[in-house]
Amino acid sequence: MDKVRIDKWLWSVRIYKSRSMATDACRANQVKIDRIVAKASSMVQRGCLVDLRKDGFHLSFKVLDLIDKRVSAPLAQVCYEDLTPDEERNKYKEWFIGKARPEVRGKGVGRPTKKERRELDEYKGKPKE
Repeated sequence: MDKVRIDKWLWSVRIYKSRSMATDACRANQVKIDRIVAKASSMVQRGCLVDLRKDGFHLSFKVLDLIDKRVSAPLAQVCYEDLTPDEERNKYKEWFIGKARPEVRGKGVGRPTKKERRELDEYKGKPKE
């Protein structure tokens, strides 16, 4: 196998949870192969640089091996080299760890209003869609 579709590769190495999420990221021009915007059907090969924007963070990877089936995380990690700058990686880790904690609202307060939801999203630094 010399080449694999980029959406399939991103899904199989566990960068995205589903192939449709990887396809949607490609459609939104969030994935680049060697600095060129990639369609979901674009082919990736060994040695390519893949830059992507995920949850507002810029991640960079170098393709070391090609797979088209989803594998376990330890097997997937040997298929790419993470070239993401340390400052961006730390920012992502802080966001991911902060996301793991449940949000707490006072008892009887109910669901947040639309305005409160926007304020929460702005506070968390989520990109506007």
